[in-house]
Amino acid sequence: MFGGFKDFLMRGNVVDLAVAVVIGTAFTAVVSSFTKGLIDPLLAVFGSTNELGLGIQLIADKPATFIQIGPIITAFINFFMVAAVLYFVLMLPMKSLKNKFGTTKAAEPTETELLIEIRDLLAKQQGLSTAQAETLSKERAAESV
Repeated sequence: MFGGFKDFLMRGNVVDLAVAVVIGTAFTAVVSSFTKGLIDPLLAVFGSTNELGLGIQLIADKPATFIQIGPIITAFINFFMVAAVLYFVLMLPMKSLKNKFGTTKAAEPTETELLIEIRDLLAKQQGLSTAQAETLSKERAAESV
């Protein structure tokens, strides 16, 4: 029971996912601090002179009707920065390492090779030798032309 659980955990996808979640969470804090300290003040420059920042005031004397655009832009910047770092720091190096050190996948058999294998298996079931099956298939091919 524990062996199967260990195999499940040690599969590449589960380990990769766990690493991505941990590093993504840690990096999100860094990006959030960056956007809060640098991007938010820059976006506030484009806002009006009031303290609410970049956005639209729906009703003039009601601050509760202020639609904030700055936090939405900041969230998009956060998302794209985290996604870019995860992709370029984790995914690309892992992909190149898997390509470099991973097992190479055997080439897929061609349609002709599959048909020959099927012919040989059918001949074996019928008690024919491979040479007899090959001769028989050549005769049938000549008849169909």
